[in-house]
Amino acid sequence: MHRRLIVPGAFVAALLLAIPASAADYEPGAPGIGDPYYPASGNGGYDVSHYDLRLKYQPKTDLLEGTATILATTSQDLSRFNLDFGLDVSEVLVNGKKAGVSFSGDQEVEVTPAAPLPKGSAITVVVRYAGKPSELAINGYTAWHRTPDGGVAAQEPDSAVWWFPSNDHPLDKATYDVSVQVPNGTQAISNGVLQSTRPVGLDWTRYSWRSDKPQASYLATLAVGKFDITTDKTAKGLPVLNAYSKDLGANAGAARASIERTGEVAEWLEGVFGPYPFNALGGYVPNVTSGYALETQTRPFYSPRQFASGSNVSVVVHELAHQWYGDSVSVDGWKDIWVNEGFARYSQWLWSEKEGEGTAQELADYVYASHPADDAFWTVKPGDPGPENQFHLAVYDRGALALQALRNEIGDKAFFEILKGWPAERAYGNAKVSDFVKYAEGVSGKPLAGLFDTWLYEAAKPSAPAAAGVGVTRSAEVDQPKSWKKIARTNSVHQH
Repeated sequence: MHRRLIVPGAFVAALLLAIPASAADYEPGAPGIGDPYYPASGNGGYDVSHYDLRLKYQPKTDLLEGTATILATTSQDLSRFNLDFGLDVSEVLVNGKKAGVSFSGDQEVEVTPAAPLPKGSAITVVVRYAGKPSELAINGYTAWHRTPDGGVAAQEPDSAVWWFPSNDHPLDKATYDVSVQVPNGTQAISNGVLQSTRPVGLDWTRYSWRSDKPQASYLATLAVGKFDITTDKTAKGLPVLNAYSKDLGANAGAARASIERTGEVAEWLEGVFGPYPFNALGGYVPNVTSGYALETQTRPFYSPRQFASGSNVSVVVHELAHQWYGDSVSVDGWKDIWVNEGFARYSQWLWSEKEGEGTAQELADYVYASHPADDAFWTVKPGDPGPENQFHLAVYDRGALALQALRNEIGDKAFFEILKGWPAERAYGNAKVSDFVKYAEGVSGKPLAGLFDTWLYEAAKPSAPAAAGVGVTRSAEVDQPKSWKKIARTNSVHQH
């Protein structure tokens, strides 16, 4: 898609002439935050604290119009900075003054403020834009799902680029206000708590949502369409809101039978991981053709196909576990994906144990026995899988094996202390795999680097002695746990 914002050359030249000589000490912010898996993701030179998004969306045409107000603080002396975004921009203001704008690559919006910005400055950036997200393709794909009655933004590791300008990397979290104007009879679903619903003229309605805890940009979501909505509260008074497209067909009943158990599952997970970290619960199922699910903060996204074979509580367990592991504690870099996915998969094993359908140990034994030594499964290193294998099954199943090995090595008392303590220790922040290893060593009092090297970093099946040493069976003949097929049905959860 061709993006258009033309700043007259004379205006840019005037800006440059107006900058004092001392501005030579100011430098542009980096066009990426430094993630080797995704060099274009994120930007350097500033940290965002809040996004205020005021949007208007027309489902018939897929036209999205928006004004984004971004509150940030500079982390260096800035002459220029980048935003990650793909739609057409009509104007950018920095601290109330018109800024120069140019584009590079597929998603870099280069903003030159009227005056350079000293390190430590609070800045307000206003971006006005419009476009059709479904017409924007970056690296050959789109994160915007067009539906019969609207559109949905939900994808990992990128989705913000299709609907709002941001510093698009989990290292720069922020709070969000998302206010969306849609035609009457259509709803807008986003993260957090619905603050208000009000009419706009005769034909439109505005929905305003607030997510009040730090949130990574890829975890921000927007769904516009015609939904059946259910609401409830947990025993602790936390609001629960679930939304289902009205045209889910044969999958409708199974979707509801699964997602309406969100409150129950979250309360059980609190017993495993500690207090729920956010201000709302829920989930939504739009009429999309994809097959995956995603842990969009406070309100996970589920594709209808997750329920094609019947109810699927295991996928709800997986996505809600991410609220602690992945959303509250997020990756430092995308190579650290195990701190998200290994734990979400292991939560499914614990749910199976709780339901009496196979213990975590039995599931670990089955995974180990199911993959012979020459299986490519063992060549993927969950601790640093590479961008091409970031969502490989091994990150999930081998990643969960590593946790069962840890549990057997240090015992249940220390293990479950770690599962609760880690999200409390790192709440609303970011972490590397190595940070978790150090934390586990501190709690358990045991050296664990060798164990994690074996299960997360060696490109080979752990030997029989290594497996036996942490309680994983060496037998090639292991009965399939009753829960296995249910868990395997969620494997498509990672086909982003």
